[in-house]
Amino acid sequence: MTDGPTRLRDTFASKPVSAHNDAWDALYADSFHPWDRAGPSLALADLLAQRTDLIPPSQPRRRRLALVPGCGRGHDVLLLSALGYDVVGLDYSPRALELARENKERADAEGRYAEYGDKDGGGGVGSGRVTWVSGDFFGNGWQSDAGANKFDLIFDYTFLCALQPSERPRWAKRMSQLLSPGGQLICLEFPSGKPLSLQGPPWGVWPEVYEALLEHPGEPIEYADDGNVKPGSVPRLPHPDGLHRVCLVKPRRTHKAGTNEDGSVRDFISVWSR
Repeated sequence: MTDGPTRLRDTFASKPVSAHNDAWDALYADSFHPWDRAGPSLALADLLAQRTDLIPPSQPRRRRLALVPGCGRGHDVLLLSALGYDVVGLDYSPRALELARENKERADAEGRYAEYGDKDGGGGVGSGRVTWVSGDFFGNGWQSDAGANKFDLIFDYTFLCALQPSERPRWAKRMSQLLSPGGQLICLEFPSGKPLSLQGPPWGVWPEVYEALLEHPGEPIEYADDGNVKPGSVPRLPHPDGLHRVCLVKPRRTHKAGTNEDGSVRDFISVWSR
């Protein structure tokens, strides 16, 4: 039997990038989604609760609008909704969004996310609206279904790492286009330190890779043998659409997939703004 990582690598190695969206949908249709974490990102919940100086909480009279691209079953969409955000959960796969809707129904019935609204920064604003949208992140058609072109908060987890490294500059450019002035892009950086030679998805990332991509959206970068940025390959002049990192921390809690064998956290979480 082919294990999960091998099946993922083989699935995408045998297809051109133009066929990758449909390949993800086919995996969901086949009930194969080992990347699903079965719950929200605790690193995100902790960051939003602890760093209100960097990330203003949603308010009753001014709900902040959030986007979760590649949302899958929607765990982080539901977390952000519980914290008072109006949230767009975007995924190309219609089957993924069917699972997300089912997940939301069960979570609502069980009151699974009530604790976040009460304790972790919700401030009594009540749950925000959830909108599920099927579409290609790099296209524009989904934005009319989302009812928005810009977002106050974008959360990226297991999305950049799912893309071929050649697609990363497009990811950075699109993020810079979608982020509202004064908004925050939050990246839970996974899998941190995995060499690109090990192939993906998930493809390995480093904090320096995010820095090179987001400070120079759309510009190609060169990689060293370990998958980090090749020294001297990043442009020195600032990019007019570039984002700057306002926070880089190693979270106290994260998903098991982001920890070492001894339980220590391997991943980073970063915050970006204009």
